Amino acid sequence: MLKIENIKLPPGTSQAALAAEAARILKVREKDLRHLQVLRRSVDAREGVFMVYTVEVSLPEEAAVLRHTRNRKVSLCPPRPDYHPPAPQKAPQLPPVVVGAGPAGLFAALVLALAGLRPILLERGRSAERRREDVERFWSSGVLDLSSNVQFGEGGAGAFSDGKLNTGTRDIRHRFILEQLVSCGAPEEILIDAKPHVGTDFLHVVLQNLRQELLELGADIRFESRLVDVDLRNGGLAGIRVEGPGGAYFLPCRHLILSPGHSARDTFEMLHYRGVPMEAKPFAVGVRIEHRQADCDAAQYRQYAGHPGLPASTYKLSCHLPNGRSAFSFCVCPGGEVVAAASEAGGVVTNGMSEFARNRENINGALLVNVTPEDFGDGPLSGIAFQRRLEEAAYAAGGGGYLAPAQRVEDFLQKRSSIGPGRVIPSYRPGVTWGNLWSCLPPFVAQALAEALPILGQKLRGYDAPDAVLTAVESRSSSPVRILRGEGCQSSIRGLYPCGEGAGYAGGILSAAADGMRCAEQLCAALATPTKNPF
Repeated sequence: MLKIENIKLPPGTSQAALAAEAARILKVREKDLRHLQVLRRSVDAREGVFMVYTVEVSLPEEAAVLRHTRNRKVSLCPPRPDYHPPAPQKAPQLPPVVVGAGPAGLFAALVLALAGLRPILLERGRSAERRREDVERFWSSGVLDLSSNVQFGEGGAGAFSDGKLNTGTRDIRHRFILEQLVSCGAPEEILIDAKPHVGTDFLHVVLQNLRQELLELGADIRFESRLVDVDLRNGGLAGIRVEGPGGAYFLPCRHLILSPGHSARDTFEMLHYRGVPMEAKPFAVGVRIEHRQADCDAAQYRQYAGHPGLPASTYKLSCHLPNGRSAFSFCVCPGGEVVAAASEAGGVVTNGMSEFARNRENINGALLVNVTPEDFGDGPLSGIAFQRRLEEAAYAAGGGGYLAPAQRVEDFLQKRSSIGPGRVIPSYRPGVTWGNLWSCLPPFVAQALAEALPILGQKLRGYDAPDAVLTAVESRSSSPVRILRGEGCQSSIRGLYPCGEGAGYAGGILSAAADGMRCAEQLCAALATPTKNPF
């Protein structure tokens, strides 16, 4: 096989035209190409607008073709390393437990199940089907279910998102995760797109199919089952206490993969009380900013805006401010909506979501400012307290009922209240209350956002447009806590494996799923080399 990189073609180019260009680069006849497969696809809108492809081809006498071509774009296609789960082993008398059915917990449970360990998977929220009904009820009525919402339930917070799967790291597990998602119903495009996304609509199908696969592999999945306490003896885990649909019960447990998600504040508080080592970590807070998708497309695609061969445009922006802080975009949702993501009474939290088609009127993204323990005080749980203060202030500014405070960018920069929208109609449900976000954001956050907006507007035309809408508050971009662990992914509490985004070791669906797999591999290795039972 030969690999050809950086093939640039106009939007909407057919497969036949791609094959013709590959043959031209290789200096062969098109009919000599026995096989052509797209490995990667991206958009380059820096100078003109092009689709950029990396392809794999097979043809006769490839070594001779490679010598004759003499093109740096062409190389031998190296074999792709495949991920292999741990070897099957005998299930222990006490099955391993996984807490949390977000990406980390689900893929940790999958690895354990593939190894024949028949794990118990506990999820405090409800199944994807029931959870979706609860969330829709909240968005339409403002009635929040504290156990089933955008943060809690099967799929974790990522189940109501854009479903982005891009990451800045390379890991052999990533391809396995993507292929597993496709086998469970995700679009095949995620295997080749440089910025893959599943979309909320497909994610819910994937979750149900992945659940069925886990059940067939022997996993015991228990919804509405919340971890409320841990029993620690002689420096190790002896069991956990769970509140389930039938009441509280004790579950003997020697090995626990803990993937609680970044919003399981009661879990963090319990673990801190029990002496599990943890620390406060930096994170970021700010607002969601919303523009018309057509305006963003025009700014980036220019004359190609609206071309059916192009995806909805997105962006990634950042700047360093004179005071040493950074402001940056995060979790951008093209053709999506801003969603209510509260999980506690009396606090407003915003997030972004889009379906696979990304065909709604607006694009939204978080506009965040970095914060550190120096900003929110001492102690492992001080970041949680800081988040709560922001969310309660946003709730008060919204006037209750989980209405979110909103402001036009022009008014925000002038520090004056907004009285209504301009060209950009906010998408947040249950609704917004127009006002002045300077009243509910910490002064240093508001000032940093005000300084950043014009700078980012120079990088992306229209980003600081007067009618762009800011909606507060975006406070759950990542976990404010890191549960400490050693090289083997294990806490100093023997048998406890903190995992995923909530534990402070990932940032997004793909990296969280990979971390869950990593922890499961370490647990399998520990079970394969048993030690004397200290209890």
